[in-house]
Amino acid sequence: MKTVIEKITEQLTEEDKKKIEAAGDILKQGGLVAFPTETVYGLGADALNPEASKKIYAAKGRPSDNPLIVHISNMKALEKITSEIPEKAKKMAKEFWPGPLTMIFPKSEQVPLETTGGLETVAVRMPNHPIALALIDAGGGYIAAPSANTSGKPSPTKAEHVALDMDGKIPMILDGGAVGIGIESTIVDFSTEIPMILRPGYITPEMIQKVIGEVKMDPGLSMDDPTAHPKAPGMKYKHYAPKADLILVNGAQEKVIQKINELVSMAQESGKKTGVIGTDETCGRYQAGIVKSIGTRSEEDTIARHLYGILREFDDLDVDVIYSESFSTPRIGQAIMNRMLKAAGHQVIEV
Repeated sequence: MKTVIEKITEQLTEEDKKKIEAAGDILKQGGLVAFPTETVYGLGADALNPEASKKIYAAKGRPSDNPLIVHISNMKALEKITSEIPEKAKKMAKEFWPGPLTMIFPKSEQVPLETTGGLETVAVRMPNHPIALALIDAGGGYIAAPSANTSGKPSPTKAEHVALDMDGKIPMILDGGAVGIGIESTIVDFSTEIPMILRPGYITPEMIQKVIGEVKMDPGLSMDDPTAHPKAPGMKYKHYAPKADLILVNGAQEKVIQKINELVSMAQESGKKTGVIGTDETCGRYQAGIVKSIGTRSEEDTIARHLYGILREFDDLDVDVIYSESFSTPRIGQAIMNRMLKAAGHQVIEV
């Protein structure tokens, strides 16, 4: 299969609209299209077509019990695919949609189990990106879309990342440039009595509590249970991982820098090609290895935006091991560390 990459702008010129219509036709015919959102690039298919959803799992090499998120472009569309919309969820939608928030509802009969990973619930999001919204409308109104990467690898934040994983596997990639946020949406489960955060993201627990009051954190966020059936994408399986062994070092900054320098020295003595992930504030203090800045701690959004790109850069450099600072930043540190812990297989050195 030849994969066509179409450059497209957020201004949605007439030429852009024609490309989106062509992409929409692919979706209506049961094919796959990769497209940008404000979080990461998605791999889209008609969410109401079970055979199309199966193609997503095949292209990604994704376990079929890992549910897909259904993307919509308007609130009216939500009624068709859910059997119940709680009042608290309506408040959340009013506050955060379109945006980086996914909500889980009891599903209607319209949504095939192939899309929901066999569950009787459906995860739904309204993205805040003009290209994504236009494609949803062109493709029939309901696009199932996980991140457009090989399952387990770092999520794509540029079209080039998608092409590395999906070239020859899908008909089209819409190249809308680099994404704005860089980590996946917050997921909140509204199928339970007290809403529960299943995946942290840009929408923080504090922001959610201001709108609807009490919200719980899923206990599965802090433990690995191989027998658990995931209710949301990314809960059960190792995700976001580079080819190299990734090890996080957590503690006071001075001790972290000292420890990483020691670890790099030992790794290089044993013949390993070594990478280091620091920040603009600390990169100059690492003495060896390939050192890369993930961003600046004074602007934590830069850390989220560059996370997956940095991991993919180390893939290109064929390093054997990566030592990284931890990033428990004030607002979205929990979301950043959730991704990093999964990428590292929960390998953490405390200092």
